[in-house]
Amino acid sequence: MSHTNSKAALIDELDGLLADHFALFIKTKNFHWHVRGPRFRDLHLLFDEQALEVQGQIDIIAERVRKLDAETLTSLGTVSKATRIKDQDSAALSAEDMIAELLADNETVIARLKAMKGLADQAGDNATDGLLDDWTDMAEQRAWFLRSLLA
Repeated sequence: MSHTNSKAALIDELDGLLADHFALFIKTKNFHWHVRGPRFRDLHLLFDEQALEVQGQIDIIAERVRKLDAETLTSLGTVSKATRIKDQDSAALSAEDMIAELLADNETVIARLKAMKGLADQAGDNATDGLLDDWTDMAEQRAWFLRSLLA
């Protein structure tokens, strides 16, 4: 793959990562608003913390694409086309199902992040490479917290 093709592939994946973060933010907020049960307070707060962390990455990812001199997502339609995170429209999931779904979604993000490392290397993009490490660590921490709730 040429340097130009590698950069284009990396930009496409950054847009996908951005879309994943938008979708994960919305889903995590959905669960924050709708969680019920004996662990309500703890889960309500955890989901909010995780949503805010994901939201905080949205602008950084989009600005990384712009720094690569490319355009990025422009609408909910472009988010919907680019994300790997499935919608969840139910407001009646059990707390355990919410936790399991967010865990799976964060694992999807982690897989995408790890696959992007090679693209950043092929594109000679050290800045994105470093950010991928930070973003992976953040996603792995979210997954760890969620996984620990299911143990």
